[in-house]
Amino acid sequence: MAIQGFTGVGSGLDINNIVKAMVNAESAPKTAQLNRLERDTTAKFSGLGQFRSAISDFQSAIKDLNDPALFEKRSATSAKQDIFTAKADGTATAGNFSVQVFNLAQTSKLSLQGLDNATDPVGTGTLTISVGGEALDISIGENDSSLAGIRDAINAAGKNSGLSATIVSDPSGAGGARLVLSSDKAGNGNDISVSSSSTTGNLGQLDFTPPDPTLIDYEPAAYDPANPRAARVISYARDANLAIDGIPLSSASNTVEDAIAGVTLTLKSAQSAEDLQNASTISLGVAEDRAGVKGSLKKFVDAYNKMMGTIGSLTKVTSVGGDDGEPLAAALVGDASVRSFSSAIRNELGSTQGGTNGLRLLADLGISTQRDGTLKIDDQRMDTVLEENFEELSGFLTGDSGILSRLEAKTDPYTQGGGILESRTKALQNTLSSVDGQREQLTRRIDKLEAQLFSQFNAMDALVAQLSGTSDYLSGALSNLPGVVRQDRR
Repeated sequence: MAIQGFTGVGSGLDINNIVKAMVNAESAPKTAQLNRLERDTTAKFSGLGQFRSAISDFQSAIKDLNDPALFEKRSATSAKQDIFTAKADGTATAGNFSVQVFNLAQTSKLSLQGLDNATDPVGTGTLTISVGGEALDISIGENDSSLAGIRDAINAAGKNSGLSATIVSDPSGAGGARLVLSSDKAGNGNDISVSSSSTTGNLGQLDFTPPDPTLIDYEPAAYDPANPRAARVISYARDANLAIDGIPLSSASNTVEDAIAGVTLTLKSAQSAEDLQNASTISLGVAEDRAGVKGSLKKFVDAYNKMMGTIGSLTKVTSVGGDDGEPLAAALVGDASVRSFSSAIRNELGSTQGGTNGLRLLADLGISTQRDGTLKIDDQRMDTVLEENFEELSGFLTGDSGILSRLEAKTDPYTQGGGILESRTKALQNTLSSVDGQREQLTRRIDKLEAQLFSQFNAMDALVAQLSGTSDYLSGALSNLPGVVRQDRR
């Protein structure tokens, strides 16, 4: 309610400012108390939110590392990734292998007989295109009888079977326009062949059966300048051929699975003729995924240090000015939840557990605590442990008694639904709601007080005005009595 009033007519007092001062004096202590409570509560609310977020990030790093499957992963490394790449799953056995890649798997591609152009009618009837043991019958009607129409009909019918057609035209006219057919099926025996039965015209111009590739060592016939429109093989379908530790292998795909149990090879290119002539091999190493485990350990340490940095900023006390300056305290200085959490986590990080090969503390793994409470990795020490104690490492970190499971048990009560921080957050929300309620009550009380004061001061002013009028009347009456000499007439 806005303060209203005026200068007293009878009393001459500044009623408006008097009431304003009295109202402010009454409301100021409570207002300051509520403002202070709201400010402190809001700061704690925000601080607890940051604290909970930092714990959640740390929990994510714990969960990623606390996975036995991480320690079952295997890495596969090719010495020449331009020849082949490799990956391994948890079933792969560690070892070293020698690989040779003689040729990649190929798909079939051929060029049919060249015709004068792509728009003249070729004929109608049925075109049968075979890829390996599968045949596709394509009906060619009058609207499809040109080379362009046949191309479109092949693409429509073959889109689900990996068969496609394009037209290549010789600008000089010597080679004419010709259909080029491609298949996505690699491996021996998957060559394309074409036959037809004509209703009108001559679809038979497009018939073509490639020569037996095994008789010519899969080498396509060279282009014949004397017959530039002749049908020819561009590439034969064939298996990839390779050898592992001297054992010859073939694969219908350039992705070779389970030639080595649990290992997948992806062939990129064949070795050079010189390498093959010299029987050069490419090494393939399969080992535990130590790099992946070390990367997860680094993420764990980074997440812990980030969390401790957040806790440090939320519990920091900053000096201001000289000795008389009141220090600035962060939102969660002295907070019992933060102290309890930090103490529990540090105790777990420093606790020991049974080990048969020297892994009893995080420090044995190369993770040590610094003076500022953060963690630091000794790369050399960690690499040695990963090399010599990899199998024990999983038991040390994971499982019911592993350090990561114990850390999860300490962090879960703080972040889970209905947990410590959620309960405290709800309590702070209730406090903020009560501040709003108290402000409304204060406003109503002050408005009532203001109205009461104005009423009292205005009544007083009216009474003073009345008494002043009576005084003036009496003075005038007395001055007119006989024998009374008025001073102003002397």
